[in-house]
Amino acid sequence: MTLEPGRVLGPYRLIEKIGEGGMGVVWKAEDTSLERKVALKVLPESFAGDAQRRERFEREAKAIAALNHPNIVTIFGVREEAGHYFFTMELISGAPLKTLIRPGGMSFEEFLRIAVPVADAVGRAHENGITHGDLKPGNVVVGEDRVKLLDFGLARKERPRVSAAAASGDTTVTLTDSGRISGTLHYLSPEVIQGRQADHLSDIFSLGVTLYEMVTGLRPFRGESTAEVSAAILKDTPRSVREMRPEIPRQLERVITACLQKDPEQRLQSALDMRNELRALERVAVAGTPDRAPSIAVLPFADMSPDKDQDYFCDGIAEEIINSISRIEHLRVASRTSSFQFKDAALDSREIGDRLGVGRLLEGSVRKAGERLRISVQLVNVVDGLQLWSQQYDRDLRDVFVIQDEISASIVDALELRLSPRERRAIKQVATADVRAYDYYLRGRRAYYYQYGWKGVELALHMFSKAIEIDPNYAIAYAGIADCRSFLYMNAERSDENLEGAMAASDKALELDPDLAEAHNARGQVMFMCERYDEAQQALERAIELNPRLFDAQLAYARTYFASGRPEKAAQSYERAMELQPDDYQTHLLLGFVYSKLGRTADAQAVRRRGVRLVEERLEFDPNDVRALYLGANALVSLGEFERGLEWTCRALTIEPREPMLLYNAACIYCIAGRFDEAIEFLERAVRHGFSNRDWMRNDVDLDPLHDSPRFSALVESIG
Repeated sequence: MTLEPGRVLGPYRLIEKIGEGGMGVVWKAEDTSLERKVALKVLPESFAGDAQRRERFEREAKAIAALNHPNIVTIFGVREEAGHYFFTMELISGAPLKTLIRPGGMSFEEFLRIAVPVADAVGRAHENGITHGDLKPGNVVVGEDRVKLLDFGLARKERPRVSAAAASGDTTVTLTDSGRISGTLHYLSPEVIQGRQADHLSDIFSLGVTLYEMVTGLRPFRGESTAEVSAAILKDTPRSVREMRPEIPRQLERVITACLQKDPEQRLQSALDMRNELRALERVAVAGTPDRAPSIAVLPFADMSPDKDQDYFCDGIAEEIINSISRIEHLRVASRTSSFQFKDAALDSREIGDRLGVGRLLEGSVRKAGERLRISVQLVNVVDGLQLWSQQYDRDLRDVFVIQDEISASIVDALELRLSPRERRAIKQVATADVRAYDYYLRGRRAYYYQYGWKGVELALHMFSKAIEIDPNYAIAYAGIADCRSFLYMNAERSDENLEGAMAASDKALELDPDLAEAHNARGQVMFMCERYDEAQQALERAIELNPRLFDAQLAYARTYFASGRPEKAAQSYERAMELQPDDYQTHLLLGFVYSKLGRTADAQAVRRRGVRLVEERLEFDPNDVRALYLGANALVSLGEFERGLEWTCRALTIEPREPMLLYNAACIYCIAGRFDEAIEFLERAVRHGFSNRDWMRNDVDLDPLHDSPRFSALVESIG
């Protein structure tokens, strides 16, 4: 019997037809029993007598119902009434995405508002082994407060395509008819056009086509006929997104390009990877967009000194300016990690700005000769390369603090920022008036951050100690000493000298400046070292309250939560740290570790893949970065790339064979690889050379296979 408005199917009264597809007709209906509006998807009458079609229809409903995701349409039930088979679902109010894509593409803000939840929804489906099979703008509805992914009518359960090393899982049942090309032509992947079955990588290609269309207003593969469109998908490279929209960040172009690779194995491998990349873009502004918070990156200053031996001093001045202007609430400042990757890079300002997602760049140079100092700076507009402001300072060396204040103030004026009295005080804070003490402090900070490991920390400790010999009231230098002593106690030498020295230095830093965020961070590290986790959290919370952008405090906060057995809180803190420094590889890799502990396997793999890419970028800059090598190696073996992970581990061990954290991570890596005897040996070496974090060892999911080993139990108990 033909359906029409007013017809009643059980408790549902049909109101109007609102959609139609290959697997059903969608009606707006009233649920008279609950007095609410719903949508009914009704199997076409021509299919109702086909048991296979009915089974597939029911599977679609069950597949969607199992997903339970805020951006996937909710299914209420499946039933049959008067020979009509249908399922009921929530009625979505909004407009199909295809009606919102304008010539020239969507605004960047609107694009992200839609793309992030769609990628998240697709990722959830893939996580549950479900391929959508027909991703396109017509199957996305955009409401005022929510985006919804619809029409899993071509959905199928799949066995994920993974590397041989990581392959696992049960054989699953397809929902689409085997051997048929299903989907919408312009959005099909090359392999589906060639007759292969759709899988999660086909969905990623289709989603890439959708993103391309959202950004440019054009489909990437076009033609006058089915044959021409198919040929374009199989052979053509689409026109560059940034060729049509130069203001779009390069990072977004890279994501779309990665989705549209012809070879599935060369594509972005996970929708959750895509979601994470897009979320990172949410935290940056399109260069020059007026309705966004102003944004700036301070690049490393060039060393123009006669002997070219003042690199640490040049970097230190740039870092001080970053720290100063980062205290301005409504100014987004690229992190030191992000900005300093472009040190000595032969790129123009526009390309650097695009990569960092900022509208302005501060560039500078320093010439230090004897007691004289020349600092040249310029503020550049990324969009057109125009110089907004420039200044050259020829002063005595002792005036370096005044110069830094003047540069910060000039940035504020050039960007037309209005500061609160608190912000004005914050950007003028001077830690010491003695240039010699400042010089030693900069040397110490450089050693601590850029020569990771006990040798770098010992050098930093020496430099910070020299700084306080010259200026006994240098609070942040005392905080540096506390950080060094804490590191050495936990990772090199569990001595009373390090324990008492860390405690005394953090006490002195807080005594000298109770409102110094770095001092509270140092106290948090000391309490963590002493396994007094509640006190550590209190100190770190105060540090974050004083400076919400203090990355080290957020990272330590996450580490404290994990060591105290609260991985959910640890994940939240690592996520916040990742927002502060999205290009920091260690945050991604440590977060992946915590996600694994929580059983969030798909999220763990996605964030690890992103972390490995960041490690690769770091190793291009410094091939001997031991921490990057061992954290990256851990991620690689977790992703199933055992050979490469073990090779990175061996590289790191060749560089630093006695580094405790490296030895500990080598134990984790060999444990993941199933080489348990070697893992125990590395763990014993790590403890022998100073590793002493007993709670971390107990909670480390990588070491779970060792927990029944008497050697492991004895080793844990041996740590005092």
